Amino acid sequence: MGCSIESSLDEEQIDIDLAAIPVGVEIMGHPGMEEVTSQLQEMFQSIARDRTKSQRLCVSEAMEYLIEEESSKMINEDNIRQMALHNASQNGIIFIDELDKIVRTAGQYSNGDVSREGVQRDLLPLIEGCSVTTKYGTIRTDHILFVASGAFQLSKPSDLVPELQGRLPIRVELQALTAEDFVCILQDPEASLTKQYHALMEIEGVNLIFDKSGIEEIAAVAFHTNETDENIGARRLHTVLEFLLRDLSFDATDCSDDKVVINRDYVQEKMQGFRDAGRDDLSRYIL
Repeated sequence: MGCSIESSLDEEQIDIDLAAIPVGVEIMGHPGMEEVTSQLQEMFQSIARDRTKSQRLCVSEAMEYLIEEESSKMINEDNIRQMALHNASQNGIIFIDELDKIVRTAGQYSNGDVSREGVQRDLLPLIEGCSVTTKYGTIRTDHILFVASGAFQLSKPSDLVPELQGRLPIRVELQALTAEDFVCILQDPEASLTKQYHALMEIEGVNLIFDKSGIEEIAAVAFHTNETDENIGARRLHTVLEFLLRDLSFDATDCSDDKVVINRDYVQEKMQGFRDAGRDDLSRYIL
């Protein structure tokens, strides 16, 4: 009987006072004044924290808001902030991508080399270990693991400033992706490119199916193009699939309720000429 009474009241409309959603305030401060900026932000947020707003909701919706509001009151934000600072400073990992972009090209000198070296010297104290002031508190970087990567096509890791080289002592050279790697990239991830194109064509009423032989042929074309042209890794799959399905994408509205199977023959027909031995310049077809 109690359950039936509760369910019968779920759609009843009631007026409740809920805490107003605090408006985020972004304050731009000068370098070195991060602590003052953080205090100002907290002050503005605390002004709106105690404000309430009357809303008319049904009982079921009101219960969700009230539970969430009361649960937030039980959370100690200071303890969470301290735990987060400790965890970041003791177990943090910082990944620096495209490190080669700030390396001076070997044998060449330009005005940009000065700024590139300046960025390296700015990174140096962080990797060596220093105190960094954030809006949540101070973090020491002594025990943070720094991992850097770069293509280094026009430069070498030895072109880094010597001090920075000494702070990145372990070097690992990665191998180029193989055709088998491309096959895994195309079919294994939860949101792989093949699944994305299948969902995209499904919106237009086209049942797009990628056969195993078709996936292997797409991978082979991408690998061959990387070998003969500039090697851009897995990004090549985007342009190969775009070229392969270009006509189908434009004609999808006229092919509704159709089933299209991407097999080896389909790929070879659409990509005809891409793997001709006499063709060296493929960039005008796939960049």
